[in-house]
Amino acid sequence: MTGASVLFDAPGPVARRRSLISSIIGAVLILAGLAWVALTLAAPKGNLPGYFDPSRWEPLAEPLVWQRIITVGIWGTLSAALTAAVLAIILGIIFSLLRSAQTWWIRVPTAVVLEFLRGMPVLLMMLFILLVLSTGTFWAVVAALALYNGALIGEALRAGLASLPRGQREAGLSLGMRPMQSKMLVEFPQAFRQMLPIIIAQLVVLLKDTSLGYIVGYVELLRVTMNQLATFYGNYYLFSFFVVALVLYLIMNLSLSWFARWVSRRTASKTGGPALNPDDEDQALLQAKAIADAQQSRDQRGRGGI
Repeated sequence: MTGASVLFDAPGPVARRRSLISSIIGAVLILAGLAWVALTLAAPKGNLPGYFDPSRWEPLAEPLVWQRIITVGIWGTLSAALTAAVLAIILGIIFSLLRSAQTWWIRVPTAVVLEFLRGMPVLLMMLFILLVLSTGTFWAVVAALALYNGALIGEALRAGLASLPRGQREAGLSLGMRPMQSKMLVEFPQAFRQMLPIIIAQLVVLLKDTSLGYIVGYVELLRVTMNQLATFYGNYYLFSFFVVALVLYLIMNLSLSWFARWVSRRTASKTGGPALNPDDEDQALLQAKAIADAQQSRDQRGRGGI
């Protein structure tokens, strides 16, 4: 029995032929659907030409249009996304530590807050912050995205802490570390590296959710292309600006997704290497001892400097 057929029987000639036929039929249907969409868009709309007519793309030849899209639209999207991402990671770290606390009067209220943040729609959160707190559109978008994604990142980090073997914590405590010190110096770095691909994947969602700022009046890519430029040039060019916004969003999101996959491969290769076996308590003890020695040497240098 080969490794490829351990969990299931290898397909026979009939199954392979049926799979090939179904794949061909599916490909033909997909190509037919794409051809229908292309023909529909290219067909004239009454007295107006189709969407692929060169006259519908004339504003894109003006440098000022691209300057507006890049300096206002893309910059507004990326600035809100980067600010919210930093705050979300910080909040996620805080939430994960509070959620995994030993005392119930810290753990239970944190769980209630996390469930509230995870269950509340991001758009309602933006509207609440904007209308009640009067923070302005930028901080309404950033605060809502940071709170919502911080709650999700916090749960991911808490799951990473819970997945670590008990020997990691016991190794730090056996060297005289306090529980919080062991968690921050021994457990948390490993959990963060283990959950880093999930965190970056959540940041992709955060980047896409910046488009919700269009509803609250924040000037980002969607509002610049589909509202300001389309209003200025007229609905005749609305489809062209829609395609521009779609392509730019795809470039940003796919780039971040590619980075997430790259980090996932790097993390998996490091985790699967000979550096540290999480099930080996002797290795955990050695790692905790190295961290404790480094911390002790920094403390001694600090006292010597004083």
